[in-house]
Amino acid sequence: MDKKLKVGLLGGTGFVGQRLVTLLENHPYFEIAVIAASESSAGKTYYEVVKDRWKLDLPMPESVKNIVIKNIDQVDEISNMVDFVFCAVNMPANDIREIEERYAKTETPVVSNNSAHRKTNDVPMVIPEINSDHLELIHKQRQRLGTKKGFIVVKPNCSIQSYVPAISALMEFKPKKILVCTYQAISGSGKIFSDWPEISDNVIPYIGGEEEKSEQEPLKIWGQMDSDRIVNASEPIITAQCIRVPVSDGHLAAVFVSFEDKPSKETILEHWANFKGKPQLLELPNAPKQFLTYFEENDRPQTRLDRDIEKGMGITLGRLREDSLFDYKFVCLSHNTLRGAAGGAVLTAELLMAEGYLTSK
Repeated sequence: MDKKLKVGLLGGTGFVGQRLVTLLENHPYFEIAVIAASESSAGKTYYEVVKDRWKLDLPMPESVKNIVIKNIDQVDEISNMVDFVFCAVNMPANDIREIEERYAKTETPVVSNNSAHRKTNDVPMVIPEINSDHLELIHKQRQRLGTKKGFIVVKPNCSIQSYVPAISALMEFKPKKILVCTYQAISGSGKIFSDWPEISDNVIPYIGGEEEKSEQEPLKIWGQMDSDRIVNASEPIITAQCIRVPVSDGHLAAVFVSFEDKPSKETILEHWANFKGKPQLLELPNAPKQFLTYFEENDRPQTRLDRDIEKGMGITLGRLREDSLFDYKFVCLSHNTLRGAAGGAVLTAELLMAEGYLTSK
């Protein structure tokens, strides 16, 4: 495209914000125009604020080092400088809901990594390959907000990104019951090992709020539009346990599933191999060419070996076999800060632009 859209990063100094900074460097559609954070960071350069807490193995892009951070509450000023914003702030949920709606009402679309609006009925919660049709709800949301261009779209929790795509490829067989146990990396809590020495040689069998999100958010992803809202799917019934493990990046899931119409193992593997969505059809920049990759080896996928497949945007699966209590069980893996967070947000923005929802002001 001739002219890139100008992007604002709300919460650009945190872990997800840092990932967004690296993903947007030299992006073919987007360029960073503003980075905003809390009042304590405002007025300082990005390098001054982040240099001692840069968490990625990749170097900080030179293009952002001298950007002077703005106060996230400077809504009108920031909105006048950008075409849309990514939101990855660390604030109470009520404050996030308020700030995201304030930006949307200035005719600035918001692509959010936060959970605050995931239960809002007219806010699409999107995995681009799975429920891109939910974006049609933006027109109804704009009516509520009183906007012509502004809206909010959210991405779901990182803990569901590994197993929801695998089940989505099999929806025609009517999954009825799912048991899932996720083994989640420490980057999901915004930490690296130097921040959290207690996690070494340790497993923590509780992550606040994750099990509720893992059980409920897929039902909105699989839900249907009804006038001005998404009506959650009533099935499958999902029960989840979420466990923090001493891994830097990558959420692994052990999944057990039963169907109304049980498919054969060969049919499941065929559906996984051929599953694709609009990002693949449109050849979007961050779309994995092969969305789901199955390993025949008994000891794959492995977090360290396989989390970066398709630049961290692909999902890997393995160990599909019949089960004594459920129809099947298998293991799957996603990169939580790429596919599950910043990369998923950027891919969602690419899809929004391709579908005409994001345009230059």
